[in-house]
Amino acid sequence: MNKQLITFWLTCLLPFTLLAQQQAVPTPQWRPVYHFTPPKNWTNDPNGLIYLDGVYHLYYQHNPFENKWGHMSWGHATSTDLLNWKHLPVAIPEIVTKDTITSIFSGCAVLDKNNTSGFGTNGKAPLVAIYTADLPKQQRETQCVAFSNDGGLTFTNYAGNPVLDLQKKDFRDPSVIWMEEQQQWVMVVALPTEHKLQFYGSKDLKKWDLLSEFGNEGDTRKIWECPSLTPLYVDGDPSKKKWLIMISSGNQDAATGMQYFTGDFDGKTFRNDNPPAHQQFVDYGRTFYAAIPYNNLPDGRQTMLGWLMPFQTETYPWRGQMSIARDLLLKSTPEGVRLYQQPSSVLHASLEKLPAAKKLVKNGLEIDSKEIPFGKGGSFNSNANWIDVTFTPGSGDEFGLKIGQNSVDKTQTVIGYNKARNELYIANEKGVVADKVTVKPSEGKIRLQVLFDKSSVEVFVNGGERVLTTLVFPAEKATGWSVFAANGKVMVDTLKVWDLSR
Repeated sequence: MNKQLITFWLTCLLPFTLLAQQQAVPTPQWRPVYHFTPPKNWTNDPNGLIYLDGVYHLYYQHNPFENKWGHMSWGHATSTDLLNWKHLPVAIPEIVTKDTITSIFSGCAVLDKNNTSGFGTNGKAPLVAIYTADLPKQQRETQCVAFSNDGGLTFTNYAGNPVLDLQKKDFRDPSVIWMEEQQQWVMVVALPTEHKLQFYGSKDLKKWDLLSEFGNEGDTRKIWECPSLTPLYVDGDPSKKKWLIMISSGNQDAATGMQYFTGDFDGKTFRNDNPPAHQQFVDYGRTFYAAIPYNNLPDGRQTMLGWLMPFQTETYPWRGQMSIARDLLLKSTPEGVRLYQQPSSVLHASLEKLPAAKKLVKNGLEIDSKEIPFGKGGSFNSNANWIDVTFTPGSGDEFGLKIGQNSVDKTQTVIGYNKARNELYIANEKGVVADKVTVKPSEGKIRLQVLFDKSSVEVFVNGGERVLTTLVFPAEKATGWSVFAANGKVMVDTLKVWDLSR
């Protein structure tokens, strides 16, 4: 996570922070139901995502002491369905000595199945975390490892740390995978201010040799950090293997965001599919950041989690949340290979298990210059809904959904599609449009998968061709929602809604 950005927040948002500390008013109306949040205190980047024996482990940047950034450590939670999470004690706490403080910044975790590191005991494969150690007093970031032989509950820092030290102030966020053909580990790590990634190879997770560099392509307006390197089959075809690089950096003109590259990687060098100036973005909202994929998933699945940056609005007693788990796909398009994202198939399986009273289905609904409300007096007015709706545009200028509606003061959040501009936009409860993306109908239709969870909104358009994520903060009683069309007709082909309130 960019320390400069954090400093900016702490400076600009100090009045909000002090006010929240003085009042300490709980905000349960904004606590997500099916997106991860810690029980209390600050969280940012997901770390060490790994799947072990049917359990998804989420480590995350965490301040165990306060509801603001600081004392960076690895928090820990687990899940069997990516929907319900078990909170566990801090796994890797910050290191405090009389001489210095070492913050445990972002990184990854791998299962060392062959015990290449020698950290395993009793014939068991160790879990190895690779993370950035931030030394604020020395103005230096290094890469370190820690290992666990109790299933990831506790970690022991390697006595030979750091395993990589370039004597640099900004050098962070290692992501490591095992490459079977080369029989070695490969790390990608960021040089943020230089807009570069470095690739390193290792046989034992301890000694790392520089393989190559990639950088100064795509969007270079802001720093590069939190990289990942992921193999994917284009269109699901094993004969068409490509590599996906994702980097957190500047997204359009927004404050933060993520970009991606597709290309070839031979175990040493990455070659971009596109010209250096070409830019591609993971999410077109302002809040999605620092996403990384899970390691060790079965069946070649690639699924990621990201952090939803909390803006200036204070929540208490926690601050920060994760995105929903997203499956990653590469698809052939007329423009070339492109990244598509879908809510995890594991989550879809959970939806199907919900009772009938938690499901709503409407088909073939024509709307003419009005809105049709749902959920009044029912179980769907909880602001914790999963909505899957497909529109056939007609004569209407705009259409979409209105959520978080308050019948008293008429506030609402609008997820709208403007037909003339081919633009999906989100107007928050104050009527401000801060998030939008251009996307054309697919086969004459616009499909929106809207995951609204108290204060987060993730919108997957046309099967994940584009994703737009933001945060909203509706009033406590603003729980109505509706579908709408403006200045003409639109057809709602299918509308499926799941109520995920508990």
